[in-house]
Amino acid sequence: MEVYTFSEARQHFSTILDHAKDQGSVRIRRRDGQSFIITPEQPKDSPLNVEGLRLNLNRKEIVEFIREGRRI
Repeated sequence: MEVYTFSEARQHFSTILDHAKDQGSVRIRRRDGQSFIITPEQPKDSPLNVEGLRLNLNRKEIVEFIREGRRI
C-alpha cells in the first residue's frame, strides 16, 4: 500500500485516486500521526438487473395470462 503525506495528497489528489483504483487502497498520513485509507467504492448493480426465466411460453399463452390478470 502506498503511503502519502497530507501535503502530497492535496497536491496530487487525482494521482492518489488513480493509485487507489489500481492498487486497492492508499494511506494518507498527517503530521499529527493520524492516517486515513482511501479505497475505491465497488459499483453497485442496478436492482432492475435481474436474470430472466425460461418459461417456454408462446405468445398466445402470454397474452392470455395478461388478459386474465386484467379481468380480476
